[in-house]
Amino acid sequence: MQQLLDTLKQCGYDPYFVQTRQEALELSKTFIKDGMSVGLGGSTTVSEIGLLDEIVNNKNITLFNQYEKGISMEENTKRRREGMLTDLYVTGTNALTKDGKLVNADGSGNRVAALIFGPKKVLVVIGINKIVENLDEGFKRLMEVAAVKNVDRMNSKSIEMGKEPRHNLDNIANKFTYIKADVQNRISIIIVNEELGY
Repeated sequence: MQQLLDTLKQCGYDPYFVQTRQEALELSKTFIKDGMSVGLGGSTTVSEIGLLDEIVNNKNITLFNQYEKGISMEENTKRRREGMLTDLYVTGTNALTKDGKLVNADGSGNRVAALIFGPKKVLVVIGINKIVENLDEGFKRLMEVAAVKNVDRMNSKSIEMGKEPRHNLDNIANKFTYIKADVQNRISIIIVNEELGY
């Protein structure tokens, strides 16, 4: 793990390794400051460690929450755009390679776009299950694990929000990216020694 952390530092990231989701939550909370604006990328991991609830219930920040129940698609899109110019963008990743690449796919592209450029700071929370050997394994994981499970997740969320379930493997993963480096310390990565997310 130390070798991976060292590699991530060389790529310009600000990496951390914690043992439990509770430790990940406590560490994540230190990135959220009163008065800041916060954007969200769809992430089961962020939800599983309790960070999503923490952010949604924080009245001292400006949150652009595209997942709020009852909002229109127009409002959803507006919040996605606003989230890309925030002080902090909180998300997960589909895969992390041992040579430090963040590998992702998106349907609409707001999450991959925010990872690349826009928010002043990005916080990525990753379960140990997301670590793969190389880029090929990362893209394989995208399509054979993450995309399949995200189709189910997004369709369930659509039904929950009273919308038509329209997600499938053709439209859930339209935009693919990998990031091999970034400006120093813009992207903080918390790796959790638990299996989290997809």
